[in-house]
Amino acid sequence: MRVADIDILIVPGWTNSGPDHWQSRWQRNLKTARRIEQRDWDTPDCGEWAARIVTEVSAARRPTVLVAHGSGVTAVARAAPDIAGSRVIGAFLVAPDDLRPEHGIWPALNGGFIPLPMQPLPFPSKLIGSSNDPFCSVERAQEIGRAWGSDVTIVANAGHLDAASGHGPWPEGLLTFGMFLKKLG
Repeated sequence: MRVADIDILIVPGWTNSGPDHWQSRWQRNLKTARRIEQRDWDTPDCGEWAARIVTEVSAARRPTVLVAHGSGVTAVARAAPDIAGSRVIGAFLVAPDDLRPEHGIWPALNGGFIPLPMQPLPFPSKLIGSSNDPFCSVERAQEIGRAWGSDVTIVANAGHLDAASGHGPWPEGLLTFGMFLKKLG
């Protein structure tokens, strides 16, 4: 599958992805990519975010690949039952957030992001975690990937795979995304 033949829907996480984040760079550089905008990036509501994903997927006119980061990954998993059988042909899921009440770190704890959906996704997926992501351990990323039926890769010492951890351009991620697309068709 080629980028020119698909719609790429960028699904950022909490606070959106800033201009230096790899998701924003991909959106600017991949002509078929567009961001799923949320009403409120700072006080997230998973049900609302998932509904927005469903709306945007319904508007797609070509095979669609979701590219999610952080809590956007959770929103994709929550939307998955409602987009089964749609134009979605795959999901590229990076740095999932393993939110638990004991973490108590951000407003999504009250926004329906827990518990994390653990049902198989109805489309192929690639899940990328990091060996030192403060929001998701290696073991939990692997458990999530198994539950969702994802192909899992763990990147060594990559933090949360965002601009703050040095993954603004993230060329390795783009290469991995290209290999994922190739497997889709």
